[in-house]
Amino acid sequence: MSEAGGDRGCGSPAPQRAPWSLVATTAALCLVTATSMWTAGAAPMTREEKQKLGNQVLEMFDHAYGNYMEHAYPADELMPLTCRGRIRGEEPSRGDVDDALGKFSLTLIDSLDTLVVLNKTKEFEDAVKKVLRDVNLDNDVVVSVFETNIRVLGGLLGGHSLAIMLKEKGEYMQWYNDELLQMAKQLGYKLLPAFNTTSGLPYPRINLKFGIRKPEARTGTETDTCTACAGTLILEFAALSRFTGATIFEEYARKALDFLWEKRQRSSNLVGVTINIHTGDWVRKDSGVGAGIDSYYEYLLKAYVLLGDDSFLERFNTHYDAIMRYISQPPLLLDVHIHKPMLNARTWMDALLAFFPGLQVLKGDIRPAIETHEMLYQVIKKHNFLPEAFTTDFRVHWAQHPLRPEFAESTYFLYKATGDPYYLEVGKTLIENLNKYARVPCGFAAMKDVRTGSHEDRMDSFFLAEMFKYLYLLFADKEDIIFDIEDYIFTTEAHLLPLWLSTTNQSVSKKSTTSEYIELDDSNFDWTCPNTQILFPNDPLYAQSIREPLKNVVDKSCPRGVIRVREESFRSGSRPPLRARDFMATNPEHLEILKKMGAASSIDAEDGLRFMQEMIELSSQQQKEQQLPPRAVQIVSHPFFGRVVLTAGPAQFGLDLSKHKETRGFVASSKPYNGCSELTNPEAVMGKIALLLRGQCMFAEKARNIQNAGAIGGIVIDDNEGSSSDTAPLFQMAGDGKDTDDIKIPMLFLFSKEGSIILDAIREYEEVEVLLSDKAKDRDPETENESQNQSAEQTTPGSQEVDLVDGASPEDSPLNSHPEASSPAATDSAAASASPSQQNSDPTENRGPPGFDGECTYLDEDEEQSETEEDSNPNASWGKEAQPVHPILANWNEDMEAIEMMEKEMKKREMMKGEL
Repeated sequence: MSEAGGDRGCGSPAPQRAPWSLVATTAALCLVTATSMWTAGAAPMTREEKQKLGNQVLEMFDHAYGNYMEHAYPADELMPLTCRGRIRGEEPSRGDVDDALGKFSLTLIDSLDTLVVLNKTKEFEDAVKKVLRDVNLDNDVVVSVFETNIRVLGGLLGGHSLAIMLKEKGEYMQWYNDELLQMAKQLGYKLLPAFNTTSGLPYPRINLKFGIRKPEARTGTETDTCTACAGTLILEFAALSRFTGATIFEEYARKALDFLWEKRQRSSNLVGVTINIHTGDWVRKDSGVGAGIDSYYEYLLKAYVLLGDDSFLERFNTHYDAIMRYISQPPLLLDVHIHKPMLNARTWMDALLAFFPGLQVLKGDIRPAIETHEMLYQVIKKHNFLPEAFTTDFRVHWAQHPLRPEFAESTYFLYKATGDPYYLEVGKTLIENLNKYARVPCGFAAMKDVRTGSHEDRMDSFFLAEMFKYLYLLFADKEDIIFDIEDYIFTTEAHLLPLWLSTTNQSVSKKSTTSEYIELDDSNFDWTCPNTQILFPNDPLYAQSIREPLKNVVDKSCPRGVIRVREESFRSGSRPPLRARDFMATNPEHLEILKKMGAASSIDAEDGLRFMQEMIELSSQQQKEQQLPPRAVQIVSHPFFGRVVLTAGPAQFGLDLSKHKETRGFVASSKPYNGCSELTNPEAVMGKIALLLRGQCMFAEKARNIQNAGAIGGIVIDDNEGSSSDTAPLFQMAGDGKDTDDIKIPMLFLFSKEGSIILDAIREYEEVEVLLSDKAKDRDPETENESQNQSAEQTTPGSQEVDLVDGASPEDSPLNSHPEASSPAATDSAAASASPSQQNSDPTENRGPPGFDGECTYLDEDEEQSETEEDSNPNASWGKEAQPVHPILANWNEDMEAIEMMEKEMKKREMMKGEL
């Protein structure tokens, strides 16, 4: 079976697995039948349109890869905002996310097979020579075993797979003699010491030079690893064994998978997120299909496809049955407790689960794949990108987007399985959004905050390894690719491994270790080629009929349960419930309502419960200084044209950019630079946005001084050299304890790294214009075209000219990173406050997604959901919108326990009074 070709629903039901070529042929017939059903019901995109989009993908890849090679190589990754390479130890630590960097030219290795897929064979040959000449795998650096396996080992094996293919064709790589495979084998042996545990689960990190436990290694003391970290090795390690004949790699990877399988929760057949590598005890007992577990499930099914071992399929089907029983709440996929799978563990979802519809296509379960994919697409249409995490009512939970490719992956496989041209339009949207919002002069920058459009100085290697590969294949016809993609399977990093490995060097025993197999829902064992008459029951618009009810699921999601019941009751004539935000202690009627709460009826009890929850929230908010969402500083002058967007901290005084029109102007440095006295260069800042250095006086004093000099706004740059929004929480400037109503101009704060981007631009171009706003604004194409015509000979320093096809106009806590904040300067710290950029959600015991039943007509006018991005702001006030009950309960479990204790204490006192 060829997973790469999109026939993921096809497999062999026989106990003895069919030869891979026969399965691939059967799969291709299955795909053709499904596709023919679609072409009858939907107008396909023309060949010319697809070619145009394919060419646009090629140009985008050239822009990203070319800038990496020019500005970053041999560093691991490109920093696209500052146009330089990210080298481990030379940049501020970003926590766990830096464990992918090993000083081994990560982006180049990760991009090898992408070059071949995109028909860049000459560039591929040059890249292989660079890897062989320059890359050193014996560095004294601690790396993630998981990331190194999927990105570097997988990249080397994918490069080797296509190198031997090209050599056989006779035009390229004629000199190649398995050099990449020898590097892969060297790396494989460097990773093996990580498996030196009693369980067989690998340590999460290893030193490439010194291994584990040695004093020089600086690792080997960890006790926990994630399920995906230990369970996403079998494809690369087995391929390495099959290529080289060294069985040890496949044996170690199988042992780790066997242990995870044996440690599954037997009653639910689910696995947790993290596990103790020595004892096998589950450390985090929540279970889902996103971060921490995702690729474990993926590799069980793909190991069956690649290796032909039925035990992997049996295990996957067992887990899949549990997922569909407990985690799947179409179109949502919500984490649950492994011991209590009917109880949700979260009220939010992370972006990594976007791969799951693609995996469901491989499984042959098309309907839920379409549903979840459509829900994710609606979130993307609302925010331009998929936030790192979002709640069950589709608000932003974590606002970053590091240009993840999982949604593009699922889009590609859904298109290949259905032939529905709708998914081509989805891919076109992804291309437009990347060019419009993420493209910068030196590549593509991750989104720091999808709400503001601000950028992060980051372009991960997986962006080149996966995103462009899936997008190009989405629009490519078979003749556009120089080899048969049907002959390969994609790893989780989209590296290509040949299916013929299933019959090569089969020295590892394939005896099934699956035990205690239970009776499952038969519908989850349809792993033969799906009958298209059932899959698409005489209706070429089948997928459209599934998507249609979800079209407005994000914009019109409505609170359920108690709130809705009470609002409907109010419309029928009953008294409206008392809300905490409306409560006045001097209002006798309010006091009377409080007395009755919990005593009159179950409805009153529900009102009382909600009222206490709201009071806790309001009290918590009052204990904090006013917290504001991040703002954006967008460089709009040549040659940036709005493509560079910097994350800025807000001020608790001055013009509120969320309520007023943005401020646009050229920047000028104030003198004195700290702005702590009357400016000596008022003519330089008059009508401009003044730049100031943090320190030596209060922020409000700086604002008053530049305002008196005629500045229309101010940007304070941190004096702590090297500070960055990448590694520090959002910083906001507080007032001076006095009345600040006299300050009428907007003030924003930039960390040192972001500030230096503006200062460098001034040194290079002198005239630099910026836009201060609550979120990044689309560029004006006419203005840019005019500017480009006036300065056609100018280009960004060290960067290539950007030719956007089709006129495309470019314009908080990561899942695996918890960096420490930089310490602010002493003089301003008293007036500053750090504002968290994320919401924290505790587990909830309330199950079920929000209602998808049309418009929220039962909401009060002042509670209707705003069509702006304000409704995504985790710090939005309670007065703006009605709150769904189950997220509230999730966020305040600990407080509710405190309330219950208070109630018990009150009852005890009442009993004591009665006894007296």
